[in-house]
Amino acid sequence: MPDSSQASGSAARGWALVAFFVMAFLLMWACFFTVAFAPIPANTLLGRILILLGAFAPALAALATTSITEGRCGVRGLLGKVTRWREPAKYYVFALGFMIAIKLTAALIHRAATGAWPRFGHETLILIPVAIAFSTPFQIGEELGWRGYALPGMAARLGFPGASLLLGLIWGAWHLPQFFIREGDSYHQSFPVFVLGTTALSVAFAWLYVRTGGSVPLTMLLHAAINNSKDIVPSGVAGGTETFGFHASFVSWVTLAVLWVSAACFLLDMSKKKGNIELTAPD
Repeated sequence: MPDSSQASGSAARGWALVAFFVMAFLLMWACFFTVAFAPIPANTLLGRILILLGAFAPALAALATTSITEGRCGVRGLLGKVTRWREPAKYYVFALGFMIAIKLTAALIHRAATGAWPRFGHETLILIPVAIAFSTPFQIGEELGWRGYALPGMAARLGFPGASLLLGLIWGAWHLPQFFIREGDSYHQSFPVFVLGTTALSVAFAWLYVRTGGSVPLTMLLHAAINNSKDIVPSGVAGGTETFGFHASFVSWVTLAVLWVSAACFLLDMSKKKGNIELTAPD
């Protein structure tokens, strides 16, 4: 049975997580909702500054919370997770190719079900790797918070499977303001469908984090690759729809199904993984 000091420490860590989420939401929502409803065009200098600040809200919240609860040593430890690049090549392949594999599988299912290929994106394929390389460093704004700080703390209480699912719901809800920014590709798309997809993706992120022994850079790479390759087979509904409705394209539903099949496999694998992943070498 845990003694009173252990119980007190556990409660303190729980409140620190609550404080982290509150700060991450307040800062991001204040910035993004200001852009959406002021309104401030997202392509103006002020709009870009507010969006960039909001996008970095999880990292800023994680650093603030860690500084208050653990001091400088804790902050150094958190930032140290960003230096863990030396991982097996197979995990880089996974990070770069996961969303491409999901989208191509969805396209094949669409073809088999309807007899026609879905709409493919118009982006030049050679630009995707360039965009991924450029955007990966910026993903520290989210990943240092979600996977570097929140996921391990939640997993200590819920285990990685449960933590990945709960964090996915929270992560999806955090994106709500994006659905009201006119210049964004999420404008008036289905928010509930998005949250379901983000929850499945959160499981994939957690699996990669576990398998690499806690590598934040690999989750940053995965995040950048998803953002820049998801539109090889676009899922959005032309003209948007009701934000809180469930109207979505057939491609979107098929993609969601494929994501959840993969998530089920990741959840099963993580349920077999025991021990402190921070001390476990990647296989």
